[in-house]
Amino acid sequence: MPSLIDIRRRIRSVKNTQQITKAMKMVSAAKLRRAQDRVIAARPYTSMLRAMLSDIAATAASDEKAGENPLLARREEKRILLILITGDKGLAGAFNTNLIKGAQRFSAEHGGATVKLELIGRKGRDFFRKRGAAIAGEQIGLANKPAYKDTAVIARKAMDLYRAGEIDAVYLLFNEFKSVVSQKLTLTRILPVELPQQEAAGDFIFEQPVVELLEMLLPRYVETEFFRALLESSAAEHAARMTAMDAATSNAADMIDRLTLYMNRVRQASITKEIIEVVSGAAAAE
Repeated sequence: MPSLIDIRRRIRSVKNTQQITKAMKMVSAAKLRRAQDRVIAARPYTSMLRAMLSDIAATAASDEKAGENPLLARREEKRILLILITGDKGLAGAFNTNLIKGAQRFSAEHGGATVKLELIGRKGRDFFRKRGAAIAGEQIGLANKPAYKDTAVIARKAMDLYRAGEIDAVYLLFNEFKSVVSQKLTLTRILPVELPQQEAAGDFIFEQPVVELLEMLLPRYVETEFFRALLESSAAEHAARMTAMDAATSNAADMIDRLTLYMNRVRQASITKEIIEVVSGAAAAE
């Protein structure tokens, strides 16, 4: 049976851990609010850009030159670039684990193709580097302060590789922010760009040829999708960490209660034993 000193030391250790998890929960909650505001602000822009691209694509459907855009070229997927967005830190529940498992599952499902990884985030980078995976590039620290210019560089690199024919498809794997307690593992194909097959929402008159507009909007659309994915992943990570730290704080409180109850029982048993020894000694002295 552990001594009272050991139990008190254990309770003090759990209380210190509880203070840390409570502080981390508060920090993640503050960061989540800012990240969530950025996600909500970016979604209308992405939706409008997608709608504009849809109208231009519908108008340009009859133009043969529109289909010659290299970002629309479809090829057999023999060489795939998978862009994986993980976190730089842990203590976020299954946030990073689900992403890594998703990347492994994607590679297994495309066993006949060569899959290269563009890794955004320290957790994914460390995991696949130790296992000797084919890594095309790595980016650390983007999730803390997502910036459009940083994601645009990655998007342009992917587009350059696709135009040159060095890769046949580009996929994005990330956690999409749904709510504080819900994040959705999302796999989306970025290249080749999938143009919606629908009629234009109205009769538009363009000053520039629609082919030129399409050539200008397609790269911007790809860059925006990259930036949106990073924003979604950042918000989802803070939400997952806040939820995990809240659960850890509650578990610490439960453990403190159990240890305190156990300590009281041990102390009561010790006092009872001492009383019995005193009574037995007094009885023997008589």
